[in-house]
Amino acid sequence: MFTGIIEEIGSIESMRKSSSSMELTISAERVLEDVQVGDSISVNGVCLTVTSFNRGEFQVDVMPETFEGTTLRTLSRGSRVNLERAMAANGRFGGHFVNGHVDGIGSIVRVEKVENAWYMDISIPEHQSHLFIMKGSVAIDGTSLTVFGVHSNKITISLIPQTRGDTVLGEKKVGDIVNIECDVMAKYFHRFYEAKEQVKSTSNNISYDFLSQNGFAD
Repeated sequence: MFTGIIEEIGSIESMRKSSSSMELTISAERVLEDVQVGDSISVNGVCLTVTSFNRGEFQVDVMPETFEGTTLRTLSRGSRVNLERAMAANGRFGGHFVNGHVDGIGSIVRVEKVENAWYMDISIPEHQSHLFIMKGSVAIDGTSLTVFGVHSNKITISLIPQTRGDTVLGEKKVGDIVNIECDVMAKYFHRFYEAKEQVKSTSNNISYDFLSQNGFAD
C-alpha cells in the first residue's frame, strides 16, 4: 500500500528486456535508506518487488502482465521515474490509498498553465469513466492527485508547483502516456453495486420452475 506522495525521482540505469518482461536497475537515494530484498517500491505507480540492491541502486523484475498493462515497457536507459516506498504504519498519510495496481494507460491531451497551476487533460478508457468523480482521487504515475473535471473519455487534474517539480509529471507533454490507478474505494463500491443489482435481478426472476431446476422444490 502506498500514499501517492512521491519520495524522489529515480533513473533507469540499465535494463534487460525480452518480448514481454524485463529487469530494471534503478538509481535512487532516499528509498534505499532502509530497503530490504522483498520490499515493495512503487515505480511510476507500479508496485514492484526489490530483488537486489546496493548503495545507489536497486533491481526489480517486471512480469508479462505488468509489462503489457503499464507504461513501464516504454522506459529506456536514462528514463526518470517516480519512486515511493510502501507506506509505513507509523507514518503520516498525506495522499490517498494507492495499491500500485494500474487500471489503465492514459494519454495527455492538454497541458495549460493557469496562474500557479498546470492543468492536464488525460484520456481515460471509456469503460472506466464511472470510476471518476469531481474532487475524487486518482493516481497518475503513482502521484496522488485530485480530479477537477470528468468527461466520458478524459479527466482533468491540476499540478501545483511543488508536485510539478518533485515528480516526473512536470516533464510530461501532450502525447505522453501515463499510468492510471482509480480510487480503490470507487472500485469496491462499483463492484458491490454490481453484485447487489445482480442479486436483485435474480430474486425478481425466481419462480417455481427456477426452484425446481435448482433442487429447491419437490
